[in-house]
Amino acid sequence: KVAVVGAGLMGHGIAQVFACAGHPVSVYDPAPGALATVHERVAANLQRLGLSDEALACISVHEHLADALEGAAFVFEAAPEDVALKVRLVEEITAQAPVGTIVASNTSSMPVAVYTPRAVGADRVLGTHFWNPPYLIPLVEVVQGERTSAVTVERTMDVLRAAGKLPVRVLKDAPGFVANRLQHALWREAMSIVEQGIADAETVDLCVKNSFGLRLAVMGPLETADLG
Repeated sequence: KVAVVGAGLMGHGIAQVFACAGHPVSVYDPAPGALATVHERVAANLQRLGLSDEALACISVHEHLADALEGAAFVFEAAPEDVALKVRLVEEITAQAPVGTIVASNTSSMPVAVYTPRAVGADRVLGTHFWNPPYLIPLVEVVQGERTSAVTVERTMDVLRAAGKLPVRVLKDAPGFVANRLQHALWREAMSIVEQGIADAETVDLCVKNSFGLRLAVMGPLETADLG
């Protein structure tokens, strides 16, 4: 069983990933409106993808956190990127989740150390960075904190791989992880080129889309450097 804490943009997509892989998925959110539309939003995604709606039967929604966590082997926290909120949620989840339950906080840039100061059993807590939308983008960055156990990382990698994702291990608990650090480096230089008057924004985007951007779909930057 997989529990997802947060029914927003990322939460309902993460729930969809695991429901489509056959896992029973329980979703919790304190906002009744977000919770009430989980099935509707997942159904719309499945319809757009031309997939069966059988996975909807695997998803249950819960108004109380304890009910969603009951019996869960994995918990994916998908709350907004707010430090105080994530610290509180990770504390509550680890205090209530069954012993041995792995708790993953979904974040695009926040190191594990930031939201685990009050975690109960930090060895079972780690970061996961699903890309939006989670059910389309293959990559999930799995971030190992200083106190995260190797078993926690391996089990998380295994369940993600079995659900059809491409998990990668981030060895150091650094802000931005791997892919966002690369993406933001490109953004910084693109903005700098415009600011310096070297080219306008349209030209920058055209250059990327019609040169190395095409190659990036099949070759990473280090593979390209080796080829050169």
